[in-house]
Parts: sequence; C-alpha cells; structure tokens
Amino acid sequence: MTIKEVCEKYKITPDTLRYYERVGVIPEVHRTAGGIRDYQEEDIGWVENAICMRDAGVPVEMLIEYVKLSQKGEETFEARANLLKEARVEILEAKKKYDVALSKLDYKISRYEEAIKTGKLVWDCKE
Repeated sequence: MTIKEVCEKYKITPDTLRYYERVGVIPEVHRTAGGIRDYQEEDIGWVENAICMRDAGVPVEMLIEYVKLSQKGEETFEARANLLKEARVEILEAKKKYDVALSKLDYKISRYEEAIKTGKLVWDCKE
C-alpha cells in the first residue's frame, strides 16, 4: 500500500505516519527500489498497533521502547509484556477519569431534561 492509501484507510495524515516511522513508533517501512514507502502486511500491523495505542493514550515514548524491544527478539518477551501491563494500568486510570466525567455529564443532562419538562432547574446533589 502507498502512504496515501494507508492514510486514507486509517484516517491519519502522511505527516503523522512519517513521524511514527521517524521516531520509531513503527519500524522502518518497506520501500520500493525507487525509495517509495510500500506498506506490507507487517508494516500495516505496526501502523494499526500505533494508532490503537495512541488512541488509548499510550505515550509515544512507551511505543518507541516497545518497538525497540520487539526488534531485539524473543528474549524481550517479558519486558514487552511488562511494558504492555504498564500501558494497561495507565489506560485504566484514564478510563476511571472518563467514567467520572461521563457520570457527571449524565447527571447534568438528566437535570436539564427535567427542567425542560418542568420549567425549573433543580440540582439534587453536588455536581
């Protein structure tokens, strides 16, 4: 796949994709004899991983470390697993914050929906 096709498929910019490769969030991508990026199945897997992890809030530095470990081979299985466990903890902490915010929004929405019906805005508890 070309860089344009990958960007269209995953709805990211070419600059983002090049950045991921430049800093090591994805390993160096296969290229044609003319030097044009030619994303193979393995490259696409790394792109999908990077997008998924970044969407989840995993720091770029952690992804770079994961790629470096991966390139060192099987002896890094434990280190990679530990890195992913660390990322999981961070994601769960972020999720808790979103859950609290969502709960507050739901409460406020319910109060406004009630106010629309009754003409009076009442807060039942502290926001």
